[in-house]
Amino acid sequence: MKKITLELFTSIIGIGAASGLFFQDHFLYLIGDNSSFLYEYNLTDTSLNKYPLLQNPSQNILKKDKHDFESLTHFQDTLYIFGSGSTAQRNAMVEFDLKTRKKTMTNNLVDLYAVMQSFGYIKSEDFNLEGVIYDGENWYLFNRGNGSENKNVIFTLQAKKLNEEFSLLSNDYKLPKIKGVRTSFTDAVLIDGKIYFLATAENTASTYEDGEILGTVIGRIDIETMKIDFTKKISPTNKFKGLTLFSKNKNQIQFLLCENKDTLESTIYKLSVELN
Repeated sequence: MKKITLELFTSIIGIGAASGLFFQDHFLYLIGDNSSFLYEYNLTDTSLNKYPLLQNPSQNILKKDKHDFESLTHFQDTLYIFGSGSTAQRNAMVEFDLKTRKKTMTNNLVDLYAVMQSFGYIKSEDFNLEGVIYDGENWYLFNRGNGSENKNVIFTLQAKKLNEEFSLLSNDYKLPKIKGVRTSFTDAVLIDGKIYFLATAENTASTYEDGEILGTVIGRIDIETMKIDFTKKISPTNKFKGLTLFSKNKNQIQFLLCENKDTLESTIYKLSVELN
């Protein structure tokens, strides 16, 4: 079993309910599932900027009204920010240019999400995307199986743009349990042909209502076979919903993780995974 170390990295005041993050140079980009801003945190001078993702942006949005931005992925100079699709107002995907620090496009993915639900045999009430990877040719979209049917599914969509013609595959996963509750995907990142993912156990049968947090595991999937290489519990109490590469060498990979808490402070953790 691989050796894993989890430690506190930093805390950021002014961001609540962090749900995704991306690290580049000395900047940490974050989204929150109850906010319509993208946050940029400078690790060198600890300054915090925010950029609007939608018209009339706000923070601490009520659950029934929020756009539920849950997934953040990156390719070249663009960040792609996805709503979860778990309700009718959560279907937006925003493209953000890192060079100009501006939003470049907003897409409504309601039709795509409907196709994915039909293809993956997922009821609308069990559809809840909480992780996306884009490698320039393929999109990997992770349905969090925290609904009644535990539908942990990875959709592989082959297309350079989501409004183009595409081919679609899906793989279902039976993730490990913590205290009798099945874990479910909360984020993922692609590194050297391997998908590293987080999965949290939350004692609820709803994609909408929260439940008791029972812990989080990290796992790895081979991109060629789409089979799980390993899983390991990293916390018995934390609900981690964001995962980004921090550093790597031949012996170790370090990730940054964000914890999803309903406060105006986001705690960032560093997770080290030995590869040997």
